[in-house]
Amino acid sequence: MASESSFDVVSKVDKQEVSNALNQAQKEVSQRYDFRGVGAEIDFSGEKILIKANSEERAQAVLDVFQSKLVKRGISLKSLDDGEPYASGKEYRIESTIKEGIAQDQAKKITKLIRDEGPKGVKATIQGDELRVSSKSRDDLQDIIALLKGAELDVDLQFVNYR
Repeated sequence: MASESSFDVVSKVDKQEVSNALNQAQKEVSQRYDFRGVGAEIDFSGEKILIKANSEERAQAVLDVFQSKLVKRGISLKSLDDGEPYASGKEYRIESTIKEGIAQDQAKKITKLIRDEGPKGVKATIQGDELRVSSKSRDDLQDIIALLKGAELDVDLQFVNYR
């Protein structure tokens, strides 16, 4: 008798790696010549990452430095929700957040994708901010993982608890 096999689809970010990338970006911004005297800085306040500079281009350049540090540390840029630069007094600011968990609308998109394009007999259920995909065939589950890796989704996915 074949038992049900399953795995969970999650979207998690290693907070320590984000902190390390942020520290590296702060160090680079403080040392680079082109950021001298422009008031460029990057800070982490609770859940938000705040980037400040005296011009929109400089603020965008600081964001680029931070994004490159994230990529080097193996964190997908899909996990970074970066806002638009806005003026605040004499400086420009960009507020960014790190996205964790799969939003309800994204979860519905993923389950619809699995239902429409995945093998028959595969069930996907939404459990809070993650999905559980189950099937009698482990090969079908491997096909679903390949399908989700190849899909153009706005969320960084990891596959855990494969059993």
